[in-house]
Amino acid sequence: MDDLTGFQRDLLYVIAGADQPSGQDIKDEIEQYYSSEINHGRLYPNLDTVVNKGLVEKGQLDRRTNYYAITDEGEQAIEDRREWKSQYTG
Repeated sequence: MDDLTGFQRDLLYVIAGADQPSGQDIKDEIEQYYSSEINHGRLYPNLDTVVNKGLVEKGQLDRRTNYYAITDEGEQAIEDRREWKSQYTG
């Protein structure tokens, strides 16, 4: 997870905390957290990155909608990050 951007890490957390969210669901949640609009040109390339790294699985809900699900590797990356952070935050 050390080669992910903060935005990509945030995407992982959102996906891990939801049950197979769509891209739009993720976008809505991220926009709420960042208190600003996230455009598709930023969101979907970053989603593709975490998919390509094997941290997230992408599937199809219907012809127009994809879902995203955290993989075991993605869960492990989140856990590793939590352990690393706890060394510094107590």
